[in-house]
This record gives sequence, C-alpha cells and structure tokens, in this order.
Amino acid sequence: MVLKVIWRSIAIIIGAIVIACGFNLFLIPHHLLSGGVSGVAMLIGYFSPFNISVMYFVINIPILVAGWIKLGRRFVGYSMLSVIVVTILLEYIPVEAVASDMLLSSVFGGLLVGFGGGLSFRVGGSTGGFDVIGSIVTRHRDFPVGTVLVAMNTVVILAVAYLENDWNLALASMLSMYVTGRVIDFVHINHIKVTVFIVTDRTEELLAKLLIRPRGVTRIKTQGAFSHKEKDMLMTVTTRYELAELRMIIKETDPQAFVNIVETVGVMGQFRRG
Repeated sequence: MVLKVIWRSIAIIIGAIVIACGFNLFLIPHHLLSGGVSGVAMLIGYFSPFNISVMYFVINIPILVAGWIKLGRRFVGYSMLSVIVVTILLEYIPVEAVASDMLLSSVFGGLLVGFGGGLSFRVGGSTGGFDVIGSIVTRHRDFPVGTVLVAMNTVVILAVAYLENDWNLALASMLSMYVTGRVIDFVHINHIKVTVFIVTDRTEELLAKLLIRPRGVTRIKTQGAFSHKEKDMLMTVTTRYELAELRMIIKETDPQAFVNIVETVGVMGQFRRG
C-alpha cells in the first residue's frame, strides 16, 4: 500500500514536471493558452500584473474543495500535489520559447500538457482545475474525459480571441487544447470498457479478491468440451485503466486460469463510472 502511494506520487510529480515544461517552454512564450484553470490563469497573467503561477494556485482552491466533496480525499489529495508542484515549477522553469514557430509550439505544448495530465489521471489523480470538473461529469455520464475538457474550454478560447483581437492566436490555442484532450484520452483510457472472462479452478479465492473491487462479477458454470470437467467462469466488465490491476490479481491467485479479454462497445444497466 505504501509503495503504491509512493509510486502514484512519483507519477503525479513527473506529470507535473511535464506540464510545467509545456507551459513555460512552449505555450506561455507565444501567449498561447492551455485549457481550463491554467488557461484562465494565463489570460489573467497576460493582461494584468498578476503572476500566472499564483493565479493558477488561487483559482484551483475552490475547485479542489468541490472535488474533495464529490470525488473523495485520495483523488483530490493527488490533485493537490499536482497543483502545488506545477505552481512551484512555473516559478523556477525559465519562460523561453523552444520553438520560434507558434503552430509547432501549440502542438508540442499541447502534447506535453496532455501527457502530464493523462499520467496524473492514470494513477488516480488529476491536474486540478477543469480536470476535477471533468472527472465529476464523467463519473455520472460516460464521456471521455478529454472531450469534456475540450468542450469546457470554448469560453477561454473566445476570451483570448476578443482580448488579443487575434484569431490566429486563438486558433493555435484551440489546436493546443485539442491535442491535449486527445493525448489525455489516449494515456488515460478510463472510458474504454473491456469484458473479462476467467475460467478458473480457484473460484472462491479469486472472488474474495475481485469482489473488493468496485466492479461486479458474474459466476457462470461451464464444462470442458473435451475433458467434460466442470469449472467456473467469472465474467466482469472493467476499464482499460483498471485492467493491469485485474491481470495481476488473476496471475497471483490462479496462474493457470484461462482469460479472454474483449473490448466492450457499450454498457447498459448498473456500471460504476468512477
């Protein structure tokens, strides 16, 4: 348990480093926007004397409080870690353009921010801000997180177009946000469902571990066509994100189990989103 917390914290910190590099080396030097709270903080920083890192931290506070109530302490705890690390790094990483071309900067900046955010999501956290709002939405509606975030960023895009009076800048920022959303969905993969069929001789041992997880399990009686031996088949629907943990449980409990994993097109009925 302690090792898992340490690993997740390290992953969150790595994600925060990647995000801060995306901001200070690609987006901020060209006055491009990232999505969500970071985009709002950048807008304020570009058009006022307020510091971007300070605004990023301040705006995140009420959203994290809402996340604490809706999503739980662990999720928000990791999100707070990400916000704090990003805030600190924004102060220490120099704001210098790696690429002189605005379009290239928007693509690579979006890629870095998306990878860092997706990494945070994979270990059970987020980068704060609209990510928390997106997670609240997807917990109750089966939408990809990245798509939700892109939808919420429309207002930020319109704001920079109006304030800068430059649609090139706005469109480049939109491209950056799109890349960020796609990369988050690719890395996060929490909205992709799979159905796992497990044929095992150790049904009770496996059930004892599987039923602790938030996913339901169906027990089906089967018989081998050649051996005529009766066995149990366990069926469960889970997410690609949780699949690695499920594989580990099966290997530890019954290395001889036959496992068939099928990607699921859709789920109806009771399925816990979180």
